[in-house]
Amino acid sequence: MFVKTGDKVKVIAGKDKGKEGTVLSVNVKKNRVVVKGVNMIKKHQKPSQTDANGGVVESEGSIHASNVKVISKAEDKK
Repeated sequence: MFVKTGDKVKVIAGKDKGKEGTVLSVNVKKNRVVVKGVNMIKKHQKPSQTDANGGVVESEGSIHASNVKVISKAEDKK
């Protein structure tokens, strides 16, 4: 896979097209990546001992690796 954890990438397709972020995790078997601040999903969480209030929690969802492009250091300076 051409993307590694920690790389800075730009989304080139999908609802978050044009957004930039760093790769948090990579799933090689499913060819998917999780990018910080991209594809935010909401989950309803029941109250538990760790989170007494529960409620709606936002987190990043995975996107297909073909929808991202690695930003080179030259493009990053622009």
